[in-house]
Amino acid sequence: MKEELIKEIISDIKARSERAGLPVPVGVSNRHTHFTREHFKRLFGPECEPTLYRNIVQPGFYACHETVSIQTEKNAFKNVRMIGPYRTYTQIEISYGDAKVLGLNPPIRDSSKIENSPGIKIVGPKGEITVEKGVILSKRHIHFSPSDAKKFKIEDQQVVRVLCSPGSDRETIYESVLCRVSDKFALEFHLDIEEANAAGLKNGDKVYII
Repeated sequence: MKEELIKEIISDIKARSERAGLPVPVGVSNRHTHFTREHFKRLFGPECEPTLYRNIVQPGFYACHETVSIQTEKNAFKNVRMIGPYRTYTQIEISYGDAKVLGLNPPIRDSSKIENSPGIKIVGPKGEITVEKGVILSKRHIHFSPSDAKKFKIEDQQVVRVLCSPGSDRETIYESVLCRVSDKFALEFHLDIEEANAAGLKNGDKVYII
């Protein structure tokens, strides 16, 4: 039993040491929305479809030309961009600072985990909706393809520590970073703009799992 435990500890130390030298590219997330087809049509009109503004790193995902306003009784943000394609749920991802401006207290969640989250009014060029839930602070996470997960010796839903801006005045270690593995993903560390600014990060920078 002790020998097995020792082997596990040695294997874990070796895996940590190896992955600490492998860079992970950064993707910084500003406030944005994801829409169901039904909600999109109500906001932009029945004849409208999401149009490409620019592709993003994750395969099949793209920033859209289409933007909306999100509103509460306290405040609002205009020109909040949609990320396509359609989803089976409507979700609004904002930062902690955004939440304070809007007077909301959204939970920190992995994408799609929108139960017991606050709702918000959304205004588009052709209509408006009020969703009862869907506003979250996105939990910082890393996307892995299965091949990248194997390379990094990472399992889906594993939680890791990430070293950002090593050797700089903004050097930061982020704890509790969720790992997500799927054949639909490309390797990328996702965090919101406030977390990125705190660690001196921008899109394309490299971080390390330690």
